[in-house]
Parts: sequence; structure tokens; C-alpha cells
Amino acid sequence: MSGFTAPPKGGLSIYSAPLHRSPTAAPSEVSSSAFALLFSELVQYAQNRVNSVSDLERRLEEAGYSVGQRVGELVGCRERLTKRETRVVNMLQYVSNTVWKHLFNKVADNLERSTENADEYMIHENSPITNAFISVPADMGQLNCAAFIAGIIAGVLDSAKFNARVTAHNLGDGTERTVFLIKFAEFVMERERRLA
Repeated sequence: MSGFTAPPKGGLSIYSAPLHRSPTAAPSEVSSSAFALLFSELVQYAQNRVNSVSDLERRLEEAGYSVGQRVGELVGCRERLTKRETRVVNMLQYVSNTVWKHLFNKVADNLERSTENADEYMIHENSPITNAFISVPADMGQLNCAAFIAGIIAGVLDSAKFNARVTAHNLGDGTERTVFLIKFAEFVMERERRLA
């Protein structure tokens, strides 16, 4: 017998659910405990296969990157986008508002441009969900599990042809506040200069 299973009696399954939500539908939510369990398992799995904190953060970024590529496509489809963003600031506003809302049911706390480098931008998040349920051991004190979110941001940006290196940084003020530093590739900034 094959691995095929018949649909439930009502004929409805996850595959028959519409991809587009109606404007009145509530946003889909995942329970915090389910996310915490799944994410902590991801961190433990990655931790058992690395030798340093930077390697662990890199693994979390890689895991987030593949999620970000898919999220970019899904949000674009759900928002029924008919044109592609061509400007850096517009794309970052899309990420920090629309994508953030789909992922975390809120917009990012702040978006700003670096005063020192024209190719760097920062998204501020006061309490990233990835850091809420992880207790970092003393020997890994500088670990920031929000590297997973940095990977998601990079995946969304790269899938929209805004290639960038995204890193997560603790503010070091004793809080969970995190800054996602986005450094765009040279060709992206060159394209931006031509459009200006």
C-alpha cells in the first residue's frame, strides 16, 4: 500500500486551505510554547555540531536564511504584490513592517540608516522572540540567538535581489535589545545610486 492517506471526512485538509487570507481573517499564530520547544531543539542540534559561539551563530543564520527565502515568497503572495521593490529604503520598510508583522504580529521597533556608512542600515528589536526562551550558559555569554532572525532578513532580502550581509548584535545594556546590522552588497548600492 502506498503512503497516501485519504483526506478527512469533511474533505478539508491543509492542502485545500486557500493560500490567500481574507482581510478579515485573524493572523495565523503559533503558540509560544511550541515555538520555544522547536527553536530550543534547533539551537541544541546546532550547538552539538560546532566548536565556537561564532560557528553556532553562523549555523543559526543559515537555518534562518532558508526560512527567509520562503517567507519572502509567501508574504509577497499573501500581500498580492504586483510590483517588485527597487529602492533600498522601500525594501527595508517592507521587511521591518510587512514581513515583521507576518512573522511576529508586530512591526519592528525601529529602522535607521548608519551615519558612518551609506551601505549600512539597522533594524532594532527590543525583545526578539528567539531570545525570550533561551538561557545562555556563562561560557557562551556573547551568544545571540537572534542570529536566526538575521538569517531570515538576509533570506528575504536576497530573494528580492537586495543581497546583504545581516548580523545580530546585543546592545550590551543588560536588556534583550538587539540590532540587526544590514550591510548591502556593492552592486545593490550602485543600483541605488543609478535610480536616485
